[in-house]
Amino acid sequence: MKKKHFEISPSILSADFANLQKEVEAVTQAGADYLHVDVMDGHFVPNLTIGAPVVAALKRVSKIPLDCHLMITNPEKYISDFAQAGAEIITVHYELSQDSSEQNAKTLASLIKAHGCRAGLSIKPKTPAQEIFHLLGLFDLILVMSVEPGFSGQKFIPECALKLGELKREIDRQGLSCLLEIDGGINEETAKACGDADILVAGHMVFRSPSYTEAIQKLKAAKLTS
Repeated sequence: MKKKHFEISPSILSADFANLQKEVEAVTQAGADYLHVDVMDGHFVPNLTIGAPVVAALKRVSKIPLDCHLMITNPEKYISDFAQAGAEIITVHYELSQDSSEQNAKTLASLIKAHGCRAGLSIKPKTPAQEIFHLLGLFDLILVMSVEPGFSGQKFIPECALKLGELKREIDRQGLSCLLEIDGGINEETAKACGDADILVAGHMVFRSPSYTEAIQKLKAAKLTS
């Protein structure tokens, strides 16, 4: 049965880092379903953000699951750290090693699950959805990037939303259970193009709004008009 509303995962990349505990508590009270944590290493993407110690600190104050998106090279070296820090979902990128993508994906998915976390796989805007059809059975979540990963506040790329429909049809064809998430330039209007998603990641739309509750409720309700 199609869900009546989106689940929302606010990205702390747009939060006030001087008051992270208050920000986490505020979006939780406002109705957020997950807390999206963008982990960047300055190598896989041109930005440097946070590591496992911050995730551990967030875990101590968060009542909602931590949705950790690892935009880093060699994630296998750090999955244990993020799992022990309290991540419930750990998402890695397909584009890390396309030459051996299937074996790499199998290894990473198994490692993430071995640490008791749900495994996610992300694709960049230029990666066709069809490239990961053969990997869908390995993962609990697929994250479609609708901007180039690395910085918050970028403009939504409409063509990326079309991948959601392609992935949804293939997931159904294979008889799988897999969540679809989209991240990048998400607001009340762009969310309407993402009807096949289960989870919306939103940074600016939530954390730059005068009312987190109003922003989150608008995003949740956008599925009804998508």
